[in-house]
Amino acid sequence: MATEFHNLQELRQSASLANKVFIQRDYSEGTTCKFQTKFPSELETRIERSLFEDTVKTLNNYYAEAEKIGGQSYLEGCLACATAYLIFLCIETRYEKVLKKIAKYIQEQNEKIYAPRGLLITDPIERGMRVVEISIYEDRGSSGSSSSSSSVSGSTTR
Repeated sequence: MATEFHNLQELRQSASLANKVFIQRDYSEGTTCKFQTKFPSELETRIERSLFEDTVKTLNNYYAEAEKIGGQSYLEGCLACATAYLIFLCIETRYEKVLKKIAKYIQEQNEKIYAPRGLLITDPIERGMRVVEISIYEDRGSSGSSSSSSSVSGSTTR
């Protein structure tokens, strides 16, 4: 039923967007950046629950690492104040380094796990850190892809 794609470019070129799934932020433990691990029903035929949960848990761990305050963050703050924040023109903050690790991780997950299943994760930074967006693609040659496309076009999120 689901067509397998071998890489991200093949997915984007030969498939049409069928639906999008949004994994919301989890505010149960405060305002730290953490996403819900509840498995969306739309993905049941596409990916195993354990793979999805591992991806979200890893993302949550990366965001916890980025927001952790320690000696390095304290030093960066002191240097920023002392140099009127000009230091950030020369160095990359620890937070920025972790965000790059997250982007690389999402890219790897898309290439190895999600794209072959017709899925694509969008980096949460591109959605204002509000949601993890997972796009579901269908092969353009398959029938029935036109019926679900109209329901997606009119939806908006707030």
